[in-house]
Amino acid sequence: MGEKKKDFRNPEYYTNREMSWVLFDHRVLSEARDKNIPLFERLKFLSITASNLDEFFMVRIASLKDMVHAGYQKRDIAGLTAAEQLEKLNVQVHELVDLQYSTYNRSLLPLLEQNGLHVVKGHEALNEKEKQFVDSYFAKDVYPVLTPMAVDSSRPFPLIRNKSLNLGALVTKKNEEGELDFVTVQVPSVLPRIVELPGSVEGRRVILLEEIIERNMDKLFLNYDIVCVHPFRIMRNADLTIEEDEAADLLKEIEKQLKKRQWGEAIRLEVEAGIDKRLLKKLKKELNIDTPDVYEIDGPLDLTFLMKMYGMSGFEHLKTPPHVPKAHPALPAGTDIFEAVRKEDILLHHPYQSFTPVVDFIRQAAKDENVLAIKQTLYRVSGNSPIIAALAEAAENGKQVTCLVELKARFDEENNIVWARMLEKAGCHVIYGLVGLKTHSKITLVVRKEEDGIRRYVHLGTGNYNDSTAKLYTDIGLLTCNESIGEDATAVFNMLSGYSEPLHWNKLTLAPLWLKQKFLYLIGRETEHAKAGNGGKIIAKMNSLCDPDVIAALYEASAAGVKIDLIVRGICCLRVGIPGISENISVRSIVGNFLEHSRIFYFANNDSEEIYCASADWMPRNLERRVEILFPVEKPELKEELKHILDCQLRDNVKAQVLTPEGNYEKIDRRGKESFNSQENFCEEAAKKAVIPAEEENSRVFIPQTHHE
Repeated sequence: MGEKKKDFRNPEYYTNREMSWVLFDHRVLSEARDKNIPLFERLKFLSITASNLDEFFMVRIASLKDMVHAGYQKRDIAGLTAAEQLEKLNVQVHELVDLQYSTYNRSLLPLLEQNGLHVVKGHEALNEKEKQFVDSYFAKDVYPVLTPMAVDSSRPFPLIRNKSLNLGALVTKKNEEGELDFVTVQVPSVLPRIVELPGSVEGRRVILLEEIIERNMDKLFLNYDIVCVHPFRIMRNADLTIEEDEAADLLKEIEKQLKKRQWGEAIRLEVEAGIDKRLLKKLKKELNIDTPDVYEIDGPLDLTFLMKMYGMSGFEHLKTPPHVPKAHPALPAGTDIFEAVRKEDILLHHPYQSFTPVVDFIRQAAKDENVLAIKQTLYRVSGNSPIIAALAEAAENGKQVTCLVELKARFDEENNIVWARMLEKAGCHVIYGLVGLKTHSKITLVVRKEEDGIRRYVHLGTGNYNDSTAKLYTDIGLLTCNESIGEDATAVFNMLSGYSEPLHWNKLTLAPLWLKQKFLYLIGRETEHAKAGNGGKIIAKMNSLCDPDVIAALYEASAAGVKIDLIVRGICCLRVGIPGISENISVRSIVGNFLEHSRIFYFANNDSEEIYCASADWMPRNLERRVEILFPVEKPELKEELKHILDCQLRDNVKAQVLTPEGNYEKIDRRGKESFNSQENFCEEAAKKAVIPAEEENSRVFIPQTHHE
C-alpha cells in the first residue's frame, strides 16, 4: 500500500481571511499596549487600530453582508459561509474594541495625566473658568457651523453620513407633557476635535468638541427640554460596485459611485455606553441596525482623534525621534541619475534611503533635451505630488508622456480623478486602467536618445510613486538601463495602452497573465529539488498571503522537506505546524515604526539562487485581477543586499511576532538574547553608508499600519 495522498486543500488547514485580519489589528494594538514604546507612539498605534477597523467594516464586513443578502452560500477556503464568518467576527471584533478601550482608559489616560496632559472626561468636570471659556468658544466658533435637525411628522429622519460623529437627543416640547421627539446634530469635522483649555496650573487640559456641543445642546433646540444626549457614529457599506463593461466613461461612473459611498447600508452603530435605551431603540429602528452590530463604547467614539493628539507640540520627549531618509551612496544630491544608472543597477531601500532619486529621475527626464518619452503607472500619489508636476512639465516641454492613472485605487479615487484631469490638461496621454483589472504595478520608463542610439531607463518598485508614504513604508526600488528589462517595459506600456502583447518577454513577469503560474513553478521547483534530496529553501516577504493555490503549493513543498520562512505583515491564511503538511513553514509578522510594504521572494534553486521583487502579494486579487509586475534582481551584490534584508527581518526579536500552531501570534522570548530590531538596524546601516543626508525635513507623519492596496 502506498502512502495515502495528502489533501493540501483541506479547509482545516486554512485560516479564514477576515479572522486573520482581526489578529493583525491585535498586533497593531499590542504596540499601543507595549510599555517599552514612548507614550505618544502608543497613542498613534491605538489610533491606527481604529482607522484600520473602520476600513475593515466599510469594505470587508460590508462585502460579507452583501453576500448574505444575496443568499450566497459558497464557503471560503476555511470552509465557512459568509453568515458563519459574520457570526464569528462579531464576537472577535467586540473583544478587539473592548481591548482598545481598556488600553485607552486603563493604560494611556493615566500615563497622559502623569505626563501633564489631562483629557477632561465629560463637561461636568470643568471648573467655572473653563465653563466660561467653553461656552464662549461654542457661541463664537462652533454654533455658526452646526445644523441642528429635528425629526417629527413633517421632518423625516435625516441622512446620517458615513463615519460622521453625531449627537442624538430625546427632547420634549417645553411646558408640554408630550411624547419624546428625536433630534440630532453632526459634530463638524471642519473644527478641531481636541480643544485646549486655557490657564491650567497642573499641566495642560483638553476637552473633546462633542462634549462642548453636548453642554450647549439646549441652545440648539430652544423650545425643547433635553431629556438625554448621547454621541453616536455609524459605518456604512463603502465598497464600490462598478459595472465597468457598461460604463461608457469610467471617470464619470466612479464619480457617481463615490457619492453613494456616503449613503450605503448602515453596518455598524457605535454609541456611548449607558445610552438611554429609548434613544438606542430609535437609532436602531431608523438605521435598520441589529443588536450584534451595535457597539456600546466606554470612552470617546472614534479613537482616530488620537493621531491629532500625537501631533500636539510640547511632547516631543514622549515620541520616537523622526527618521530622516539618507542618500544612497551612488546617488548623492545633484547626481546625474542617467550617468549613475549607466554605470550600474541601483537598488533603493526606502524609507531608510531617500525616495528623492526616484522624484529626481522624473524631474531630470522632464528637463533633459535628449529624453524623448516618459511612461509611468500611478496608483496612489501624494496630495501635492512632485512627480505629477514633473510629468506635466515634461509634456509642456514637448516630450511624449504617457501615464496610466488607476482610478479604482480604493479610497484614492477622488484624488486620482483630480490628477488625471490635470495631467490631461498639461498634454499628457492619460490611460484610465483596464476594464476589469486594477493596474497596481509600479513602473517608469524613460526613453533617451544617446550617442550610441536609443537607451531605455527603467524604475521598478514594490511601492507607490508617493513621496509622502515613501518616508513611512518600507519598499524596494530598482533603477536600471538593462536592455532586456527596457524592452519588456516598452511591451508593458504598449499592452496597457493598446492591448498589443509581445511575442516573448525577457525578464519581467506580469499578472494576470503568467505571474501566478511563475510563482507556482518556482515553488514547485524547490519541491522537486527537495524530493531529489537536494534540500530546498524559500523565503518570501509580503503584506498578505491568502491565495489557496499558492498555499497548497507551499504545503506540498513543506511536506517534501523544503524549508520555508514567510514574513507576512497582515493577513495570513496559512497554518503552521500541521503534522506532515506545514512543519517546515515558519510565519512572522513585523509591526514597527514603518509599515512593512516591500515584497521580496527568494528561491535557493539548488545553489543557483534567484531573488525577485514585485508589486504583488500572494492574494487572488493581485495574481488574477490586477496588472502586477515581478522583476528579478540579478547583480550578485544587489542579491546580497536583498538577502541581508530578509536575514535581518528573520533575526528581528523586538518587533516580530511569530505565528503558533494554535493560530495565535506571539512575541519572541528574548531572555538571555541580544535584542535585534530590524527597522532600527536598517536606519543605522543607511546612515553609515550615506554620503550626506538627503532630506532634512521632519518626516514624522501618520503611519497607517494597514492600507487598501
